[in-house]
Amino acid sequence: MGQSQFKLKGTPSSALWGATIGFFFGVMAISLFGPTSTNLGAAMGLGATELGLLVSVPSLTGSLLRIPFGAMVDSNGGRRGFLFLLAAAVVGLAALSFLFTVYPVETPGSMKGLYPVVLALGCLAGCGIATFSVGASQSNYWFAKSRQGYASGIYGGLGTTSAGILAFVLPILLQHFGFKAAYYILTAVMFLGLILYIWLGANPPYFQFLKAGKDEATARDNALACGQELFPKGSAATSLKISAKIPQTWMLVLCYFTTFGGFMALTAWFPTFWKKAMGLDPMLAGGLTAVFSILAALLRVPGGKLSDRIGGEKVSMGALALLAVAGILMNIPMGWGATFVVSLLISVAFGFNNGATMKLVPVYVSEGVGGANGWVGGLGAFGGFVFPPLMGRLVDVSPQYGYGLGFLLFTFFALLVMIINYFGMIRKK
Repeated sequence: MGQSQFKLKGTPSSALWGATIGFFFGVMAISLFGPTSTNLGAAMGLGATELGLLVSVPSLTGSLLRIPFGAMVDSNGGRRGFLFLLAAAVVGLAALSFLFTVYPVETPGSMKGLYPVVLALGCLAGCGIATFSVGASQSNYWFAKSRQGYASGIYGGLGTTSAGILAFVLPILLQHFGFKAAYYILTAVMFLGLILYIWLGANPPYFQFLKAGKDEATARDNALACGQELFPKGSAATSLKISAKIPQTWMLVLCYFTTFGGFMALTAWFPTFWKKAMGLDPMLAGGLTAVFSILAALLRVPGGKLSDRIGGEKVSMGALALLAVAGILMNIPMGWGATFVVSLLISVAFGFNNGATMKLVPVYVSEGVGGANGWVGGLGAFGGFVFPPLMGRLVDVSPQYGYGLGFLLFTFFALLVMIINYFGMIRKK
């Protein structure tokens, strides 16, 4: 079968939108428990540290599963892995919905003893978050090197807006329909995302030619003719090993841990912060969280484009400097309006650095893009699981100052990353 007889599924544009839409639905699980944390905490009798773990638990599987599934893109193109993760998320959400049907969540103490069950189902629902590294690697392979920043900005930027949207919409659903219906609606929405990806998702050209029976050399030549410039160096394990041996991979992991992990963490934590530290009602808390989260997500797009023009290193350093300052400002006593403005500075820093970091992956780790996206996306996003329990612990230790002190974690990591990236990337260029 010659190339003329083979019909390639998708184009760079359609494949990018397919991956972006699938990720959009999968990543909404970041906000799975944040908007409902007050009710769930009362129903299960949780302290601030346990509450922090609860709101972050979808990010556990959502981060760690990015590593193997991102690397598997280098073996099979990633479409099957993407579908598996979305299907697992649907199952987790359906089980949570059933649990909230059986137990009256609105009644304090009604779910005592069920904390481990809710954590386990939250982990399952969080599998959709792990689609990030799969779609990111697919986008890297579909697009020319000169447009990597654009592709990663669109994918990561528009895709992650769903977490902010859910932070705003979920309190509305709870108010009008109650816990039972609200989580069943979320299950239906996640299932819709699965169906849309089945329809739109496509493996990069090289993998399509391999599946059509071409040998590796012919598949590579045909994919080159279709515009693909990046190619895997071997199996998933090989890709992980190759990328793990490149020091810049680990610098990018820490960079992404700080700002994408931070984005996930604060999207989950801010509803609790606004309600308990600032005394705001759930609807306003959800709205402020949504603005923060959506802004950070959308700013990945200009962050990626700016990185294409002036270099991701410069964009990253500027964003991290802003984050370091904003983390300090969050400790100054202010009204909720001024505090919200400072939170938007954090949002800007997160958005630009996230766009820049993903632009730098194919620049520094072109030999193992899938593996690198797995390490960076997985261990980087692990920050979304780590930060909320730490912030909750600070609140337990110091109820008066703990909410503000938690933001100094981001100041510390921002300064650390700036130092490491300066000596590890900028001076070596």
